[in-house]
Amino acid sequence: MMQDKPRERPQLNKNGFTFKQFFVAHDRCAMKVGTDAILLGAWAPVAGVKRILDIGSGSGLIALMLAQRTPSPVNIDAVELEPEAALQAQENVQQSPWPERIQIHQRDIADWAEQCDKRYSLIVSNPPYFAPGVACSTAARDSARATASLDHQTLLRSAALLIEEEGMFCVVLPTATGQEFIALAQADGWHLRFRLDVAEYAHRPPHRVLLGLSPQAGETLLERLAIRTPDTRYSDEWCSLTREFYLFM
Repeated sequence: MMQDKPRERPQLNKNGFTFKQFFVAHDRCAMKVGTDAILLGAWAPVAGVKRILDIGSGSGLIALMLAQRTPSPVNIDAVELEPEAALQAQENVQQSPWPERIQIHQRDIADWAEQCDKRYSLIVSNPPYFAPGVACSTAARDSARATASLDHQTLLRSAALLIEEEGMFCVVLPTATGQEFIALAQADGWHLRFRLDVAEYAHRPPHRVLLGLSPQAGETLLERLAIRTPDTRYSDEWCSLTREFYLFM
């Protein structure tokens, strides 16, 4: 009796990352597809949103994830400073199922915020978090990762100009940096409404934090997520969060 051959996985493009519904090329972007962006794109609250803004969009990954998670009337603006990244994000959008819903803007967010007449019910950002002077492999990667290109105070104040009164501003940061970001935000009048601490394993301290900030005060929901179980498999919580995106999950 012949046994069925194991199903072979399809050949994947090596210049980017293949998700279930779209492909993200990132070979011309300083910051590649990574867990931080996937966390934010899968976690950010989208119920009832009307218009979304992605600040520092990079390859466009988070904007594409949010397009997948929201109905067709929801439009997304994605602002990216680096010309090559903005161009690649535009190409990724054009090849996705949602080219008519996502607009890429190659602009400085501080200038954009001053001139934009739109208001957003959800703003997301995977912002820089290294202090200037921390060495990176390229100038573009240094710009993408260092707060010299977009300091957190400027990010918060730009978001404040663009957020709806009942809107939500969500970021992902290293845990220690996240604590500093919360203090800056609260000093500027933001209220912490959601916090998800993320650890690789349940017994380890969190290494990333996702924050949901609002101009409006209210209860704060605190949660924790472990990416892997003690036997190194992905946890049920991680799979539940990301299975609509990862190709082999």
